[in-house]
Amino acid sequence: MNASTLVRQLGLTDYRTVWQDMQQFTDRRGPDSNDEIWVTEHLPVYTLGLNGKPEHVLAAGDVALVQSDRGGQVTYHGPGQLVVYLLADLRRLSWGPRRAVSVLEQAMIATLAQYGISGEARADAPGVYVQGHKIGALGLRIRRGCCYHGLSLNNAMDLTPFSRINPCGYVGMQVTQLADLGVCIKTHELAVPVVHHLIEAIES
Repeated sequence: MNASTLVRQLGLTDYRTVWQDMQQFTDRRGPDSNDEIWVTEHLPVYTLGLNGKPEHVLAAGDVALVQSDRGGQVTYHGPGQLVVYLLADLRRLSWGPRRAVSVLEQAMIATLAQYGISGEARADAPGVYVQGHKIGALGLRIRRGCCYHGLSLNNAMDLTPFSRINPCGYVGMQVTQLADLGVCIKTHELAVPVVHHLIEAIES
């Protein structure tokens, strides 16, 4: 692993706290700052992206709803879901927004392939899908030529909260996870190939 990309293992975290930390990191970084990858799981939370419409939250119940500054619509985070944040200088990498999104999608697709699962990206709905069911979501914010936020990959979690939203703004969108596809793995172990593929893309 090239030392220029730092990986931080955050454990189980509060969404708002990590989001604010990402904003501060991005505001303070300079042209020579290392790119970083943050690995976490979040306490239960719904997040609404910049383009998010509140009507896609059908019944949040006792789960917090946070208006975030990432792209995209509404999604759910909870324990058992891998969240990987990419804090990268896109100008230095010569990446446009579409390239950054593609790198996140391909990291998830390549990881799923290692476990014998065929995932695919869709041009009409960013994210990763297995037989039409969404297994991975993503959203980015680009500021000062740098990105933050990243991806979430459903591993072994309670999927029920997804039924109380229109995931990513799609009515009736079905979701799935590795555990339901016959793969039993700890979430921190699942992070290893995802991070590997991201670093490979950054440092290639």
